Amino acid sequence: MNDDFLFADDTDEEVSEELGSWKVLIVDDEPEVHAVTKLALSDFVFLDKRLEFISAYSGKEARKIFDEHHDIAVVLLDVVMETDDAGLQVANYIRNQANNHFTRIILRTGQPGQAPEKDVILNYDINDYKSKTELTAQKLFTVIIATLRSYRDIVVIEENRRGLEKIISASANLFSQQSLESFVEGIVQQLASLLGGTKDAAYITSAVAGPKPIEKANPVPLFVFAGNGEFQDSEGRKLDEIVDSEQLATCEKALSDKSVVYHEEHLAAYCNSTSNRGSLLFLSGLPRKLTEVDRRLVEIFAQNVQIALDNVLLTRDIKETQREIVERLGQAMEKEMFASQHIKRMVQMCEVIARGCGMSEPDIEILKLAVPLHDIGKSKVPTAILTKQGKLDDDEVDVVRQHTEFGYALLKNSDRPIIKAAAIMARDHHEHWDGSGYPNGLKGDDISVFSRITALIDVYDALRSARCYKAPWEKAEALNEIVSASGTRFDPKLVKVLEQKVDELEAIIEKYPDVSSDSDQTSH
Repeated sequence: MNDDFLFADDTDEEVSEELGSWKVLIVDDEPEVHAVTKLALSDFVFLDKRLEFISAYSGKEARKIFDEHHDIAVVLLDVVMETDDAGLQVANYIRNQANNHFTRIILRTGQPGQAPEKDVILNYDINDYKSKTELTAQKLFTVIIATLRSYRDIVVIEENRRGLEKIISASANLFSQQSLESFVEGIVQQLASLLGGTKDAAYITSAVAGPKPIEKANPVPLFVFAGNGEFQDSEGRKLDEIVDSEQLATCEKALSDKSVVYHEEHLAAYCNSTSNRGSLLFLSGLPRKLTEVDRRLVEIFAQNVQIALDNVLLTRDIKETQREIVERLGQAMEKEMFASQHIKRMVQMCEVIARGCGMSEPDIEILKLAVPLHDIGKSKVPTAILTKQGKLDDDEVDVVRQHTEFGYALLKNSDRPIIKAAAIMARDHHEHWDGSGYPNGLKGDDISVFSRITALIDVYDALRSARCYKAPWEKAEALNEIVSASGTRFDPKLVKVLEQKVDELEAIIEKYPDVSSDSDQTSH
């Protein structure tokens, strides 16, 4: 074999970033084989992508490369290297240890008798078997084309599977914000895959990102809700911050025309909405010119995603309305509507403690919705007693204590989890860990954790707030009072959480200070 031919012009050219590349791993202990392979395929282009060559000169080196690269399209694998079956061991490693079933394996051997084709095909998951003597430059070109087509199709199918998996996993609990994100990500991934494998895609909307964006500006800005590829870490960012001027113009046209606007390398699909300005499905880096079928697919996907989003936004609106009604009712019952933000503080501070002790998300949501009703029984206690300055007499104390039973009576017998939890909290939030509380002298874990958290935060907030009969206590003073009651009035575990999270509680107190008012505040 002529050395001038073998090594002349051994092209390890830098692959164009614009075109992208297919990774090809050459595994052979003969350097000449690497040189000839690279030379024969030096001008190879498939789907506008060049070949990027990686070389390994032993089975051990090849296994290490597969640990580092998970996107190798094709491996040209010699059988006999440091051992007679080194290549076969690499093939086994790729499939069974690296669990890589995507890379296409072309086995090349100069000694077919040592690895009979029939045995190899039956016992190893390889995709082609070639003798080095029969693999001319033209045949090598042909086999690489066929193998890359197979690899491309497998990758697209896998992208489809992952997208569908996300959609299916989200569908069981679609109407929660968290699963909506997963649902939209799955739709974006699925559509991008069906259009040829592009990974640069984003779902852009005005309805979900930032603090109430619809109320903040006119015209309403658009935000990234979910993204893949170059938009992977863009969630919550404004559209004009992540696209160039040409892409922004495409998006604006799609929005104004309420249509799908196609560009040579990107598209923006308008998603009609009943609840907001509308949304966009944006894809860049399109791998090919889209057909009419592709365009119809984009339109169907865009509208179906928006229907799901509108339904979730409606559900969220109902939930927020429910939350606000409960909060305002709780404030009204405490006669603090204009004087205090006690209820807002209670809700957020209870959430901090609940998360600190590892409570589940569904239980935290119930707690947050039920907390505002914990003192609803005070609606039956005379205002004169609640706002009395100075010490209550024994009869007045008995009347105030009855508010726990009044609250329970108002809320009991409901089948709704939130109302059921609120009824128990209304009755038990003055029970003490050691059994010395009222109305039933419950002790320890017999007191619901919701009631224990509410009792702890209710007292801490009361100590840190001004009342008609006292000034607010300092943080250290209030914390010492809570700690001194650990194991008697309060659950010791919850007290420890409060000590750990006290700075978060203080931040909430600072965020929602009481507003001065001429009306008296509840003191008991």
